[in-house]
Amino acid sequence: MQSVYCKTPYCGLKITQLDNCLHGLDFIDETITKPHTDDELLRETVSQIQQYIKSSAFSFDLPVKPQGTDFQRKVWSTLQKIPAGKVRTYGDIADELGTSARAVGNACRQNPIPLIIPCHRVVSSKGIGGFVGETQGQKISIKQQLLLHEGVEI
Repeated sequence: MQSVYCKTPYCGLKITQLDNCLHGLDFIDETITKPHTDDELLRETVSQIQQYIKSSAFSFDLPVKPQGTDFQRKVWSTLQKIPAGKVRTYGDIADELGTSARAVGNACRQNPIPLIIPCHRVVSSKGIGGFVGETQGQKISIKQQLLLHEGVEI
């Protein structure tokens, strides 16, 4: 497993790859700058994140292989179909998959590659909902900033 750190206007990121597929993306408080990585996938991931920051219409095209249950992977696959600038509710996705909104929320919480698998585009029917396991604080602020970047106000 290899990793690289990068800074965005919203937060620092730690990006990891395993077997030439994205394995994890973590929002971190401080950016530990790793000035160079020889890993082609990590360099491309940072480049694509920078392109997304310049234009929210940018679509990520990276190999991902998130580790999770069959159900979680089904939810994550559904999330990847939500275009930038659009949101869906936990209930909408639950109806599509024949499950509960809570189960969808739990799968979103376990998403190991947020941003690339855009769980920030899933909201509650009554507001912004949660983000990477939090319902208030810095992570919700990041979700709000990502949505505003994409032209969505909640």
